[in-house]
Amino acid sequence: MTTLALRSLADVVSTVAGDPRLWRDHVRFDSGSRYWHRLASLPEADIWLLTWLPDQQTDLHDHGEAIAAFTVVSGSLEEVRVRAGQRVSRSLTRGQVSWVPAGAVHDVGNRGDSPSISIHAYSPRLNEMTFWDLAGGELRRLSTVSTDEPEVA
Repeated sequence: MTTLALRSLADVVSTVAGDPRLWRDHVRFDSGSRYWHRLASLPEADIWLLTWLPDQQTDLHDHGEAIAAFTVVSGSLEEVRVRAGQRVSRSLTRGQVSWVPAGAVHDVGNRGDSPSISIHAYSPRLNEMTFWDLAGGELRRLSTVSTDEPEVA
């Protein structure tokens, strides 16, 4: 299975985000949970649309052996990475891209006041996620799940 480079994956999400005809008809918001829709399944990557209402977020997780990139189409998202036992956050607004190396532990959430839309890509296709807890500066693995959907909570 071919894996795209992080920069190539970032180009993919930016290109898809820049053409609303590819995703606009799939936008939905769900008050019960984040909404996602697979836009494309390519040999080297899966591309997804995700929507986020305020206060919707993921838990700390990694994407197994898959690398990922995502970009914000509208609204804003906050990404938290774990570095040296600390949570380090950054806000992403329209057009900004985050690259996520394989094994990187992060979470993503809409901590703003308005709905957000993002485009995500995983290469190779996402098939496993590990969920983590951070306490006292130490990461502790909670569970690993097999999945072919993004950001499963």
